Amino acid sequence: MATYLVTGVAGFIGAAVASALQQQGHRVIGVDNLTTGHRDNIPAGVIFYEADCQDAALYERILSQKSYDAIFHIAGQSSGEVSFDDPAYDLRTNAESTLHLLKFARRTGCRRMIYASTMSVYGVQPDVPVSESAPAVPLSFYGVGKLASEHYMRLHEQFDIRSTALRLFNVYGHGQNMENLRQGMVSIFMAMMLRDGHIHVKGSPERYRDFVHISDVVRAFLLCLERPESYGRIINIAGSGRVTVGDVVEALRALHPVPVTVEYSGCTAGDMHGIHADITLAGKALGYTPQVSFAEGLKDMYRRTAPAYGKVAV
Repeated sequence: MATYLVTGVAGFIGAAVASALQQQGHRVIGVDNLTTGHRDNIPAGVIFYEADCQDAALYERILSQKSYDAIFHIAGQSSGEVSFDDPAYDLRTNAESTLHLLKFARRTGCRRMIYASTMSVYGVQPDVPVSESAPAVPLSFYGVGKLASEHYMRLHEQFDIRSTALRLFNVYGHGQNMENLRQGMVSIFMAMMLRDGHIHVKGSPERYRDFVHISDVVRAFLLCLERPESYGRIINIAGSGRVTVGDVVEALRALHPVPVTVEYSGCTAGDMHGIHADITLAGKALGYTPQVSFAEGLKDMYRRTAPAYGKVAV
């Protein structure tokens, strides 16, 4: 039985990773400030600390939990749009928290750190699958903080901390926060549809993304533990390939048994027109290939989410 530290354990991705680690028989210590995560998301059996990862005092509290075999750093402000509200907070919750965790890893002898980075580091890219070698010119404070964290981990390789940054593309699936209408394209549109029968899209329907199901993301995180080839790497994790926003909206409408109106107006600060991933490196370094198609994942998310809104699920 290994012991793992999972930050953001009350959030969508963190809770799923913690649950998977526990299913493998491991011990999980979790941290979350519950700003956007929910206590009910935390898997039973996780030793939980409510705290900010950028708070240096936290690390004195978790020293008593024995040694850590790896740190999964998933916590952080996770919306490009929200990062414009308070860039200083975004910097602290993303980049400063990473520095604290790296210092903690050195102090405790933990030699493995796996980080939830983001496609937002890329900024504007040509309409081709984007590889990890593409220039990173983020358009949001969120993307800047995530890119800084990648560089902080690179510098800590000299201290024998083996790190991997997973650049996650648009993650979706059951368990996503349906109350947060400023983060998560699929969950935002689905929540609007289920609540109001109306989807308001900020920006053009021709924009495009690469959607990856939560189960594929969790599998990628766990594969990092098994694959030394991932040490010191930055790796794209994606799934659907190029899918337009208009196609997402129409796929949702097709799942819903009642008419849904759609409005395209406005824009979102720091938004990218389009991006999709080259996942060749993920295959080579992790043995990763996406297992859930976008159509299957969207149908499953709708089926498991709609009943909470009193709607009929397919």
